[in-house]
Amino acid sequence: MTGTRWLDDDQQRAWRAYLRMQAELSARLGRQLQADSGLSFADYGVLVQLAEAPDGRLRPFALQRDLQWEQSRLSHHLGRMQRRGLVDREECPQDARGAFVVLTAAGRAAIEAAAPAHVDTVRRLVFDQLDPDEVRALERIATRVVDGLDAERRPA
Repeated sequence: MTGTRWLDDDQQRAWRAYLRMQAELSARLGRQLQADSGLSFADYGVLVQLAEAPDGRLRPFALQRDLQWEQSRLSHHLGRMQRRGLVDREECPQDARGAFVVLTAAGRAAIEAAAPAHVDTVRRLVFDQLDPDEVRALERIATRVVDGLDAERRPA
């Protein structure tokens, strides 16, 4: 006996339904963003974080944490976005070795142009399928799972 706590039939169906939903939503939202705005799903994620940050600027470690990306992925992606004029890097006056990732005017224009169609797609694909009780249940479930992940990450 390995001690593995296998998923029961209900859990297995729920897990597989979640995986299919997550994969299909990511693919559909990515295609929508690319077709409507030329942004990738990853670009949009970075731009949202910066657009919601004070002064449109964040330290790279904060972006890495919020996006849950590896440092190398973030660095390469930011480089591509910088070459396209969507973001820039600025030195951090308080930390000579540090920097800020800054939303450019072109980056702000890109997120502002992309957001309406993206939100319409999210609404159509997700929220138009749910009643208000299901929306609240989705929030509770997602929050509970994230809280559990956060608890596991904290040192004992």
